[in-house]
Amino acid sequence: MMQTVLTNARLILENEVVTGTIAFDETGIVSVDQGGSSLPNAIDVGGDYVAPGLVEMHTDNMEKHFMPRPKVFWPNGLAAALVHDAQMAAAGVTTVYDAVCAGTPFSAKDYRKDIFADVMKALAEGKRENVFRIDHRIHMRCELTSPDLIKDIEPYQNDELVQLVSLMDHTPGQRQWRNIEHLRTYAMGNGKTEAEFEEDVVMRQQEGATNVAKNWSAVVDVFRSRGIPLATHDDTTPEHVADGIASGAVISEFPTTIEAAEAAKKHGLATVAGAPNVVRGGSHSGGVSVSELAEKGLLDGLSSDYVPASLLQAVVKLNASHGVALPEAMGMVTWKVADILGLKDRGHLKSGLRADLLRFKVLGATPVIGAVWSKGERAF
Repeated sequence: MMQTVLTNARLILENEVVTGTIAFDETGIVSVDQGGSSLPNAIDVGGDYVAPGLVEMHTDNMEKHFMPRPKVFWPNGLAAALVHDAQMAAAGVTTVYDAVCAGTPFSAKDYRKDIFADVMKALAEGKRENVFRIDHRIHMRCELTSPDLIKDIEPYQNDELVQLVSLMDHTPGQRQWRNIEHLRTYAMGNGKTEAEFEEDVVMRQQEGATNVAKNWSAVVDVFRSRGIPLATHDDTTPEHVADGIASGAVISEFPTTIEAAEAAKKHGLATVAGAPNVVRGGSHSGGVSVSELAEKGLLDGLSSDYVPASLLQAVVKLNASHGVALPEAMGMVTWKVADILGLKDRGHLKSGLRADLLRFKVLGATPVIGAVWSKGERAF
């Protein structure tokens, strides 16, 4: 079995960056050493960074390829999934939890419900046929406001690809959409008319609370026995965090206020927030600055959410502009997220772990990816 040896590399470890050499093959990382290598097959990477492959726990990117325009459904699900797979690999991701929305937050006019089964089928087929470049798992996003949620998720409650579940409440005036004007901008930018938006708001405010009360405990009961990590979504108040803790949640995803993030950290929940927020300098929906959470020590992990390339860009920006040490920032997209999700075989540059690796350099504020390896094989 041929080993790949990278030398003259800036290796990003958990607590430091060292110049050294890393050797790996399909069985895993063989060695991590300081200093150079004189082996004839060693590749001199010229001082480029080498880090663990990125671990993405929440990306909506898959859905874009199944519905590339409003009301336009791509007829070949596996082809759509393969393009998404290639895009994630090109962004440096080697483990991805594809966020698949079960139920609908925007009434029957939201077409996520129409692609749900197709997305699940395509991911299962791609995994079964071993045609993906990287490791795919499913993050089941359970929209608690949906009247048919339990019926929708029932066929997948024992699906081995479902490895993470989040509890979402997108009722207008609550959590992420506590400012309805931000919701108006988002909804109308995705093809809704003013009349459709107003109709949705009225219906969702009337029905949302009833459905959330009915669905919350039911979703928890469906997945609790499998020991799948459970996340709350868009926590805004300490009370939201307390509700998650009472249900066994271990992650507070996208907290929208400092108060919620503080409560989550105080009670031992991991906090994960959006990398696009860091790159853009703020939230598109009026939430807290994720960079501020990082500066205050209230951030454990980052998610690319809707822009795959934002993960590495956010790492670079946190380091360059917000005083976060590079190993700490890189941990937010590698080993910290892996640990949160219980993935003990990846996320670190350590002998014996999976050879999921990323080579990159930085030009100004822009990370440029040179190569990606998944289980020791080139993925990009």
